[in-house]
Amino acid sequence: MIAVRLLQIKMLYLLWAIPLFAAVFLYAARRRRRALAAFAACDLLEQINIHTSGARRLWKAAAILAAVGLTAFALTRPGWNIKPKTIERRGRDVAFLLDVSKSMLADDLKPNRLEHAKLAIRDCLERLEGDRVALVAFAGAAAVKCPLTLDYGFFGMMLDDISVDSIERGGTHIGDAVRKSLDEVFDDLEKQYKDIILITDGEDHDSFPEQAATEAGERGIRLIAVGLGDEQQGRRIPIVDESGRRTFLKNRQQQEVWSRLDADTLRRMVNATPGGQYYNVATGTMDLGSVYEEVVASAEAKQLQAKTIEQYEEKFQIFLALAFGLLCLETIISERKRRPKA
Repeated sequence: MIAVRLLQIKMLYLLWAIPLFAAVFLYAARRRRRALAAFAACDLLEQINIHTSGARRLWKAAAILAAVGLTAFALTRPGWNIKPKTIERRGRDVAFLLDVSKSMLADDLKPNRLEHAKLAIRDCLERLEGDRVALVAFAGAAAVKCPLTLDYGFFGMMLDDISVDSIERGGTHIGDAVRKSLDEVFDDLEKQYKDIILITDGEDHDSFPEQAATEAGERGIRLIAVGLGDEQQGRRIPIVDESGRRTFLKNRQQQEVWSRLDADTLRRMVNATPGGQYYNVATGTMDLGSVYEEVVASAEAKQLQAKTIEQYEEKFQIFLALAFGLLCLETIISERKRRPKA
């Protein structure tokens, strides 16, 4: 017995169109009879309609109804002839480390450094090619917001929720974020196929980021750092007080805090990992999607999982061809009777 599978079984609801069309045909036939009755006396109807065949009209209607049914069935994508198919998924493990300290509110990148970074990660997400991704937010502490996953939708939801309030402790501890990734994101089973994409303005508060990068390099993890912000003059950090008034962040001495990109620290960090790369975005445009394609997607990938599925050979074309043939037949069939030969 041949097993038939309907891939879009909900399309069977379209079969309700058959009784609808049948009702239209019956209604049209009734209106036609009433029109003829109003036009001529009953004893003249047979002469007026002498060359029209009711049976041929019935066959034409049946052909249309059958074509509708076959089209609806074709849309269910019926298939048979099961063929096993092995699907392999290959990729790398990528952890995004996103700085959410208050310095990321500086607006030397529009609308600010943090939102600019989130948009860049979102663009990168759309170009992923089977890589597992994780998200770590950090300021004065670090937290894994999304573990390694292939569910890009869930990752995107976690990314949307990221703000400067995601981490309560102030400051910027880049080294702690890297160590958090080593301890809670990556495993030690393989010393390859792993990347950290660090997005920050590089200002660190004594968390020993270079030592953390060295430890990552020893575990075979590559660091890709993206530096944001003005490296020369810097920018003040806008905040909104309780009354809704926009002011600028001040230190304990009531002096305005200016945030500058510390590119030198980031360069030293990437040099401590195998194949590390530094991208100095500064106040320019960040194309993280291109960075991913050039550095991550082109790198050697591991087999993440292999799965054998039963694939049905789709045969919807047969039913579409039959429906088309019936519609062609309907146009050929004439409603008129054959006249008897003289």
